Amino acid sequence: MTPNRWTLALDSGDLAWPDGARSLVLRARGEADFSGLGAVQAVQGFYPDHARLTARGIDAVVAAEGQYGAALVQIVKSKPETLSLVAEAMARVTPGGVVAVDGQKTEGIESVLKAVRKLLPVDGVLSKSHGKLFWLTRPDTVPQEIADWAAAPALVEDRWITAPGMFSPGGPDAGSELLAALVPQLKGDVADLGAGWGFLAASVLEEQEGIDRLDLIEAEWSALEAARRNVTDPRARLIWDDATTHTPNRRYDAILSNPPFHTDRAADPGLGQAFIAAAARMLKPSGQFFMVANRHLPYEATLKAHFGTGKMLAEIGGYKLYQAGKPKTARRT
Repeated sequence: MTPNRWTLALDSGDLAWPDGARSLVLRARGEADFSGLGAVQAVQGFYPDHARLTARGIDAVVAAEGQYGAALVQIVKSKPETLSLVAEAMARVTPGGVVAVDGQKTEGIESVLKAVRKLLPVDGVLSKSHGKLFWLTRPDTVPQEIADWAAAPALVEDRWITAPGMFSPGGPDAGSELLAALVPQLKGDVADLGAGWGFLAASVLEEQEGIDRLDLIEAEWSALEAARRNVTDPRARLIWDDATTHTPNRRYDAILSNPPFHTDRAADPGLGQAFIAAAARMLKPSGQFFMVANRHLPYEATLKAHFGTGKMLAEIGGYKLYQAGKPKTARRT
């Protein structure tokens, strides 16, 4: 295994981690090695990473608790969310403790380092493997500018609760609006794969009385907590899980999805393809799948591989809306 940047910094003696410190790791990656950081509490709200951390015996939670002697921030692609994580680390670490920030250049680590350096002295920087680790000492008083980075849920369009780091935090995205507007009348048990903060589910439930239950399956804890406030219909059921591996207690009559296509700053069509395969597995033999996607994403072959029938319902404003039926997985099992 390639050593982590913080492992190299610790081994060289450049980074002095407090002995016996209770360490906080924010946005902890599921595969990362934290063995050099002492007693670690890993904060991770993304279900696949959270599950991997727990399986490894690491104390994984969805929210930090109390104070810590040191902290490591593993940055994310959203700069506002990353800066919010830095602010949280500064608030949670006791004065004199270490706050370290790690990330790839493609994730924006250079920009984060520049923002921190404007406000506080940085003790050290290690560049390795197309990324950087930098660290600093938590001062007695945290600059207000850093405290102001802390993100709070925001009310959008006088209705929707969102926050930085979620998909489309500025309001409903055009693809979900298209799917909500054009999906036909549904009946029975329905699921929304990758439900985000709940716009699609809330919109469909408002318009359709034939739905008995709608499961919002979402991997990001913070988005699901926002959906809890955005979707108040009693037919909604919120499920924190990986949509690509979720196993429902009974198969669905219909599945809706506006699947993600990013794990970092690069597009990854494999995510949407995994959602298509999962939908085929979760549907009844008579079930229908409705999916919206950006026009350039290559999903047609995957839909054909997993469904016996399919058609494009619309192609509008850079989006494609598909309907697929006769899931092949359902017929085999």
